[in-house]
Amino acid sequence: MLQAIMGYLEEHVESSPEWAKKLEELAAENRVPIMEPLGIQFLMQLIRLQQPDNILEIGTAIGYSALMMRHAKPDVSIVTVERDDIRYDQAVTHIQAQGAQDDILILKGDAFDLEETIRAHAPYDFVFIDAAKGQYQRFFESYSEMLSERGVIVSDNVLFKGYVADDSEATPRKANIAKKIRKYNDWLFEHEAFHTTILPVGDGVAVSVKKK
Repeated sequence: MLQAIMGYLEEHVESSPEWAKKLEELAAENRVPIMEPLGIQFLMQLIRLQQPDNILEIGTAIGYSALMMRHAKPDVSIVTVERDDIRYDQAVTHIQAQGAQDDILILKGDAFDLEETIRAHAPYDFVFIDAAKGQYQRFFESYSEMLSERGVIVSDNVLFKGYVADDSEATPRKANIAKKIRKYNDWLFEHEAFHTTILPVGDGVAVSVKKK
């Protein structure tokens, strides 16, 4: 039943613009992890609902999600961080190809090493975490302090292919990642300052908003 539901929803996903389809094909060919169709559509809908002026993204990859967030709100300002040299160069190329270099600032390096540079562009209305899974809690702790009062934090891959719920058939490596994400999810649910909801969209998306 669940597969039927997901298939039905995927059939009705809004079609990506041509430039985005090319990035999706590139990611598939090179096994670059980008958000799944339902996940990226959900992220874009959140952007439309929340209408952020300033977004921080941890984990640029090839620039796909940053460009899609800008597509959802063309007047947004985005700071995005990527530490991998090859993906950073690819992201620069793709962002420039869309004429988005004035709206999307790509920082090259480790997100923790660049904390002061990132802080210089704060506050952020929206933070999107999609990088090293074992560092999610540190990312959240560091950058939740830079949120505006209406700020939202979105964490991707928090169900990790279903292994967070059941890792009995996972490889040792995947089971270890699932364990780290499960620990992060538990920490989020118990956070004194944030309400968090996890939705089974894409690879699992956690949405955290400040408690009043």
